[in-house]
Amino acid sequence: MISANIITFNEEANIADCIASVRQVCGDIVVVDSGSQDQTTTIARELGARVVQQAYLGDGIQKNIALEHVEHDWVLSLDADERLTTEMVAAIRQLDLAATEHDAFAFRRRNMIGSRWIRVCGWYPDYCIRLYNRQHARFADVKQHASVVAANPKRINADIVHHSFENLGQLFAKPGRNFSGRAAKIMFQKGKRANAFSPFVHGLNAFVRKYIFQRGFMGGVDGLSVAISAGLNSYLKYAKLLEYQRDPKVLEAEDFNKVW
Repeated sequence: MISANIITFNEEANIADCIASVRQVCGDIVVVDSGSQDQTTTIARELGARVVQQAYLGDGIQKNIALEHVEHDWVLSLDADERLTTEMVAAIRQLDLAATEHDAFAFRRRNMIGSRWIRVCGWYPDYCIRLYNRQHARFADVKQHASVVAANPKRINADIVHHSFENLGQLFAKPGRNFSGRAAKIMFQKGKRANAFSPFVHGLNAFVRKYIFQRGFMGGVDGLSVAISAGLNSYLKYAKLLEYQRDPKVLEAEDFNKVW
């Protein structure tokens, strides 16, 4: 048996489809909500999920909260905007989880902009561990970009679908959603420092990595847009870190106890 672990914040547009997706392989569904102000939790409860309220602690820490509430050792973790494909459902059903030597399974992830599957810029196959035995594996307790730490994972040749962005406008709004600010705060707290060249160097490096080495140039406008967005986000991250170092007024006004 498998338990589902879904973290949410104002996901009323996604939560019903996510729950329907995981219900194909999970008999127990736990939603860890960080104070949604829409109908997310109402919908989740109506669909049979158990809802746990927890102020947001950061990505990996938040996803581990459910481990205290799930019924089964095997846990399937999906974000609210992710779905299992028919092939993935079949692959999970074929697993002998009671006898397997593996402590986790990694899935390929199709990252989407609108209805467009982005196969370049490192966006595919984008393997990520999402099914794991909580007795032996769990998400790293980090605040950003967390992944499951497992000793003996296995890759499954099937996909989940990640509806990353509804359109290109949302892609370029990513820096405005303060991902770069959060990252800059975390780096500053860890004692990392930038110099006057850091924003340019890191921004250019992110763009070149996505567009050249991860073949963004083969993805047309979408590939170029993803590469530019990555470069912009990296530039802003280091520009904000540098700002904390060189502007006492900005530093004094910032609340480092409230990264999220």
